[in-house]
Amino acid sequence: MGRLIIVSNRVNPPSSAGDESVGGLAMALAAALRGGSGLWFGWTGKTASAYSGQLKVERIGGVMTATIDLDEAGFCNYYNGYSNKTLWPLLHYRPDLAVYDRDFQHGYQLVNERFADALAPLVEPNDLIWIHDYHLIPLGRELRRRGFANRIGFFLHVPWPAAQVFVNLPEHRELVQALFAYDLLGFQIQDYLQAFEDYVVSQAAGRRTEEGMLSAFDRSVETGVFPIGIDAPEFARLARTQTARSSRERLIEATAGRRLIVGVDRLDYSKGMEERFLGFERFLADHAELRSKVLMLQIAPVSREQVLAYQEIRSRLDALSGRINGEYSDVDWTPLRYVNKSYRRDELAGIYAASCVGLVTPLRDGMNLVAKEYVAAQDSEDPGVLILSQFTGAARELDAALLVNPNSREEVADALRRALAMDRHERTERWQALYDVVSRNDVQAWRDSFVARLRATRGLAIAA
Repeated sequence: MGRLIIVSNRVNPPSSAGDESVGGLAMALAAALRGGSGLWFGWTGKTASAYSGQLKVERIGGVMTATIDLDEAGFCNYYNGYSNKTLWPLLHYRPDLAVYDRDFQHGYQLVNERFADALAPLVEPNDLIWIHDYHLIPLGRELRRRGFANRIGFFLHVPWPAAQVFVNLPEHRELVQALFAYDLLGFQIQDYLQAFEDYVVSQAAGRRTEEGMLSAFDRSVETGVFPIGIDAPEFARLARTQTARSSRERLIEATAGRRLIVGVDRLDYSKGMEERFLGFERFLADHAELRSKVLMLQIAPVSREQVLAYQEIRSRLDALSGRINGEYSDVDWTPLRYVNKSYRRDELAGIYAASCVGLVTPLRDGMNLVAKEYVAAQDSEDPGVLILSQFTGAARELDAALLVNPNSREEVADALRRALAMDRHERTERWQALYDVVSRNDVQAWRDSFVARLRATRGLAIAA
């Protein structure tokens, strides 16, 4: 039986359980490989003046990694350009923010070709190759062009939009055709798989075969739904560490007995933070009697600072948080604390545990692992309440949360009032239902289900 090779844009395994430098996806991918004989391949996150293709192989946190640097032009066109200025907004239903530039597209293709060239010497005949996310859609096709007949799977961590949205992408058919070089395509929820199938049928004359495969471009590919999870017991353990306890106690002391509402997101327009702030503002306007009894903490580490849309969202959030605090603050109370810095995962676990409400309200999100981490961090005897956007993949599993339309400030305000008034019995019942799902549909179940399905495929992107 061959190894599992995971390929992602960035290789960033945690060096320790509380490593603050990684997000939920990196934790999930590291957990999928830890303790095994597999390999994690991708970009170092560093750039050089010229591309060398030199591989760096090392073991980090129990995971074997192989990485390459990008050159400055590759970073600009592939990463900041096509991945984050073109595909990211389009996949999150923001075609108005998408930038279309042929240099971006050429750079995206070039880096995928370089990934294939660098990965090729590492691949053995029986290895399973699992490629992740929108940065690397053409990589499977490039490996096929280099003669690899391995079983190759692709998993999309973000939403797949409706066909009417995706056709805004120039040469959209070519990008979708590249996906038919894979043996298995995985999506977070059925909605995204259905949207992809609708595109294939309506724009590429595709069809479902009698065997249940999706056929187009003279190829057939297997598809499936594989909702990603977290290592729930491990995150619950983090919440009981001394670092987490110190973080929790520090925050409880700082809130001076007030009820804490917490949001944790990478700073991104898809995360719905503007709408969240407006919902909190509406809550303050509607419930004057509760104003001095609550406090909202929004943690939002800055990302993709070279992309104009991210600079603009940061400016708007700065202005909006200032306006809310200017309107509602008192001499001994400021309602909204907005923090643009990263925290260790064990510190975050303590922050989650200190809160009465977790406010997770993206406008679109493939899954959202913050929601699952929030559940795992709660005290089972006195848990907080999760308020969750109905437009996250997580909402399909975590239906015991208070589900809201994040575009409606009234719904967000009403959910905040309901969460803060909820008695312990209902909070505990809801939390138990949520934790059962989070612990059952964990990262190991995600990995095992995808890998087992990939291993069972017929292989080599079967001719239709």
